[in-house]
Amino acid sequence: MTDFYIYAIVALLPLSACMLVVQTDPFHALIIRGILGAVAALVYALLGAPDVALTEALMGTLLAVILSAVAVRSSMVMRLGFIEGEYPEGDRPAGKPIEDLRAVFAKRYMRLELVPYPDESALDQAFKDKEIHAIYVKPKPVAHGDRTFTATLEKVTVYQTATRLKHLYEIMKEELPSETKVTYFNPLMSPFSSSEQH
Repeated sequence: MTDFYIYAIVALLPLSACMLVVQTDPFHALIIRGILGAVAALVYALLGAPDVALTEALMGTLLAVILSAVAVRSSMVMRLGFIEGEYPEGDRPAGKPIEDLRAVFAKRYMRLELVPYPDESALDQAFKDKEIHAIYVKPKPVAHGDRTFTATLEKVTVYQTATRLKHLYEIMKEELPSETKVTYFNPLMSPFSSSEQH
């Protein structure tokens, strides 16, 4: 007579597979994938296939989960470049604008990485070389007749962000507060020039 606990363990396979398919958080999906592999290895061992169980445990579970975790961790990053020394309140941008960006990307399980550059030309080159996905630009004064205005009024626009990726542009344009200026640039063009802006 077959033991009923085997049926219960085998029933965990489709259950964990369904949980894996509907999972939106990539890190939770990795955990569930590990559980699925462990249950499969247990089923193989109970059914008399220890070699297949060992292979599933090592390759299908351990190695697959570790490699996937590394891939997910490295690909779920939005690299934001900025110029060092432009922020008197600290060595990097901070405050509500950066927190807004973090919140927008956290909803997509992405992390925001701030990457400093010594000057505008280094930041421009990093943008063209695709080392960063977007740049954080501090508003600059613009001469207008006998008066000097800032490029963006402080009460209207808190900061400017330029990106080379259309998908990131659409996400930021849609979800960042209305006082935020988001610009899309062709990666071959300089974000500091006025041409090819959208």
